[in-house]
Amino acid sequence: MPARQKHAIVLPRLKKPDLDPTNLSSYRPISNLSFLSKLVERVITAHFISHAEENKLFPDRQSSYCRGHSTETAVLCVHIDLVHAIDEQRITGLVMLDLSAAFDTVDHSILLSVLERRFVVCDTTLSWFTSYLSGRTQTFHVNGTSSDQLPVSCSAPQGSSAGPVEFIAYTEDVSEVFNRHGVQHHLYADDKQAYVDTPVSDVPTARATLQRCITDVGDWCSSRRLQLNETKTELIWFDSKKSLGKVPESELNLTVGTNIIQPVKSVHDLGVQLDTELLMKTHVSKVASRCFYLLRRLRQITRLVGQ
Repeated sequence: MPARQKHAIVLPRLKKPDLDPTNLSSYRPISNLSFLSKLVERVITAHFISHAEENKLFPDRQSSYCRGHSTETAVLCVHIDLVHAIDEQRITGLVMLDLSAAFDTVDHSILLSVLERRFVVCDTTLSWFTSYLSGRTQTFHVNGTSSDQLPVSCSAPQGSSAGPVEFIAYTEDVSEVFNRHGVQHHLYADDKQAYVDTPVSDVPTARATLQRCITDVGDWCSSRRLQLNETKTELIWFDSKKSLGKVPESELNLTVGTNIIQPVKSVHDLGVQLDTELLMKTHVSKVASRCFYLLRRLRQITRLVGQ
């Protein structure tokens, strides 16, 4: 990979429109790469995905950047499991795990080792990945000002074609941690959902299982130089209002690192609001509110639009 094709112009972009623009953590660094670089990446990525799918090397419950999968399939998969548990009169605890700057902390040497050891990438293909990851540089552009050219010693570039697939490969074996504890899970890039269902009378056991699993996930993250974002980790329990009322609140908390995570009434799961009773009232309310907002905006330009 020629050195001139490994240079990125990094631009900050707000993660969400409603975030505070004065807070630097509200931004995501997007790498603008050359057209030729992205074209080559697309070819390599297509071959790599074909190889991984043919040999079933990706986790079964990974929905990001996989053909035939999307945020919709991820949410549906989890939602179906939750509905079945409620139908069987079982309570389900769901933990939404988030990684801090996950794409930006990918260690290149570990990634190459994973590609060779777990994905059987070798010979010429491994040499290409080694060339692609080594000697990368970037320049930051903010408010018309550019930084000096800086070396990139880690990260899977956000904005590249190969970066997301490299991240999936980098974190592929986290599924083994969940399976070891018998915890159901679903993955979408750096978003990880872990959940267990249990009779209402056995909630302490389910909570202990989730607790041990999350602790081991944190240890796994450390081995990959990743870090759980404790402040963004969310916990929610699903069941009828009557059943949830039978469980003391003290038995529904989880500890992640040094933080005690209190259960919430609803969570934002890949664009969908899930509430404790799966009534979808919160989601419908938010969608309706958004629609009314857009209709009001359209009304302001009706005079400028022909009949």
